[in-house]
Amino acid sequence: QNRDTVVILTEMVHDARIVRLDAKTSLDPAIGLWSGDSIGYWEEETLVVVTRNFNGLTQSFEGFGSSSSKTLTERFTRVDANTINYEFTIDDPATFADKITALLPMNRVQGQLYEYACHEGNYGMANMLRAARAREANAEMDRVVNLFRR
Repeated sequence: QNRDTVVILTEMVHDARIVRLDAKTSLDPAIGLWSGDSIGYWEEETLVVVTRNFNGLTQSFEGFGSSSSKTLTERFTRVDANTINYEFTIDDPATFADKITALLPMNRVQGQLYEYACHEGNYGMANMLRAARAREANAEMDRVVNLFRR
């Protein structure tokens, strides 16, 4: 964060959203972005981020909507030294009859954090294990064959 910008880094897909603080204008509505155009401002101790200009290629919520008419409003409020309340409201009138709002506490973790990693869609791990079992089976077959050669 600096005077003009906040960057929100999401672990999933390592997405970095740039939030312009106190911007007076949004991008031209014809410009659609995967993560939208985010403008932030402070309401006392709460960072409010309003995002519009989604490209219409992402879902609004749990597989529904196209996001082309969506406005996402997020509120980040520090509750104490270890907790931030994250509240979001999805307003997508092309998909939903009303707004959807949820509040989730984000708690500081004391333990080790590990990077989210896909492992090539988890095929890599399965294939490595399959290959190891095949090597083990071949080694056992070689051992049995060698017993009979004696």
